Amino acid sequence: TELLISQAKKFNVSVIGVAKNADQIKAALPNATVIDGPLASTEIAAITCDVVLNGITGSIGLGPTLAALRVGNRVALANKESLVAGGDLVMSLAKPDQLLPVDSEHSALWQSLMGGKKSEVSKLVLTASGGPFRDRIDLSTITVAEALNHPTWSMGPVVTINSATLVNKGLEIIEAHYLFAIPYSQIEAVIHPQSVVHSMVEFADGAVIAQLSLPDMRLPIAYALGFPARSDIAFGAIDWTQLSRLDFETPDK
Repeated sequence: TELLISQAKKFNVSVIGVAKNADQIKAALPNATVIDGPLASTEIAAITCDVVLNGITGSIGLGPTLAALRVGNRVALANKESLVAGGDLVMSLAKPDQLLPVDSEHSALWQSLMGGKKSEVSKLVLTASGGPFRDRIDLSTITVAEALNHPTWSMGPVVTINSATLVNKGLEIIEAHYLFAIPYSQIEAVIHPQSVVHSMVEFADGAVIAQLSLPDMRLPIAYALGFPARSDIAFGAIDWTQLSRLDFETPDK
């Protein structure tokens, strides 16, 4: 609560949504409108604005996504469950360039797809770090702490656990299917431990276009928020004198 209040003051926020401690926040921020309750995020997403960034974890993020699309707001989507749980509904509402991917893999596909026509696409290839247990044969003694110790990304606990089990990659394949209207038969995943190649598009002539950057979520977030312009701050810039190798391997299904 204290962090929320300090951020609201720092950025002069006019509307805040919370599920608890509303009275404390109202007292601390008398000039702000405080929306209270389980539908607060959905109500905020429906306020006309430049862009709604949906970074909620879980299918509870579907409501705000739909609300934002219905009023014509552009949605920068980091909530993959919106498409996993309600992909047909979401895509039926989204107009061209209204739904912008923020997941690093889907941002990479989005950028790479600009290199050709959709009719020329042979396959989409999502990369996965393999998580902390990529080289472990015996998983009988693993701990929660080990599962939360992701080798390349710093993320919240839900996505980190889903990455450790590779469930996250399954969800991302569903997300890619809806975002780009590509059949599942043309979407696959490869293990890429360095997390530098964020995804690739293979075209009919065999050419592959990929997006590379260091594992820094600020880059795909900034790209979605500023689209069609790119940020002039180099988040995730690669030092090519230090990057010595890029490895790929097939997932063990």
